[in-house]
Amino acid sequence: MLGILLAGGFGTRLGPVTRVTSKQLLPIYDKPMIYYPISLLMASGIDQIIVITSPRDSARYQELLQDGSQWGISIQYVEQMHPNGLPEAFLLCEDKIKNQSVTLMLGDNIIYGSQVGKKLSENRTGDGASIFGYLVKDISSFGAFEINLQGQITTLREKPADGGQGYAIPGIYHFDSSVTSRTRSLSKSERGELEIIDLLKSYLADDLLNYSILDRGTAWLDTGTIDDLAMASELVRVVQSRQGMLVGSPDEVAFRKNLISTEELRNLAKSFEGSLYGKALMEISREVTN
Repeated sequence: MLGILLAGGFGTRLGPVTRVTSKQLLPIYDKPMIYYPISLLMASGIDQIIVITSPRDSARYQELLQDGSQWGISIQYVEQMHPNGLPEAFLLCEDKIKNQSVTLMLGDNIIYGSQVGKKLSENRTGDGASIFGYLVKDISSFGAFEINLQGQITTLREKPADGGQGYAIPGIYHFDSSVTSRTRSLSKSERGELEIIDLLKSYLADDLLNYSILDRGTAWLDTGTIDDLAMASELVRVVQSRQGMLVGSPDEVAFRKNLISTEELRNLAKSFEGSLYGKALMEISREVTN
């Protein structure tokens, strides 16, 4: 199963902290932001991940994430010279997608909740595209969709000016193998980019767009501003300190899914010796002996 993780862009709203590093390498409490979407993709059963980065940051991601074998998965890297819209990812990865379906996820979105990985896995379809809906008070800052009384999607809109309560589309999407050809047929928008909403509309027109509503207890955090970063870190801190569990840890997900052994988890924990994260991993490794 193939996943594409978007970690390009320049994070200009977070300047000056993003002047010398990628936004997705910034910390969310005790781990890099990129760990959270990677762990969710892994939890949903994806074991092949392509990370799209800028040329400036590619080496840093490779140093951090390596080839994924430490987690029992495969990670490859593709450089994006200039961000030209989310669907461009499918053109950049065309030779790797070939005839398989793919899950696309934004590297700066954090989705946390019970069984979210399972829900993502169940929402994949053989043909067509699948999205999630997240109820928000004001959809004016998001891509959004509306449904009729029969539960069918009727409209897709990008940052609707009239706002109001509705279903926002979090930054995670599943597409069948026709996604590359559909992307090639898209025209650039007024802002000069390929738009994900236009890609979804092509599936909707063919009655091939499915959706699932995220549960009320699920947290979806966009980390576009400094305040958002602080709130995300605080959420993770509270959950981990009160429940004694990790959030967004690829190391733990790999262990829970039997992709690595207890000894391999301990070796990973030792590589972070002295940190809270390393100590938490070591505690997890001891569960099987207690």
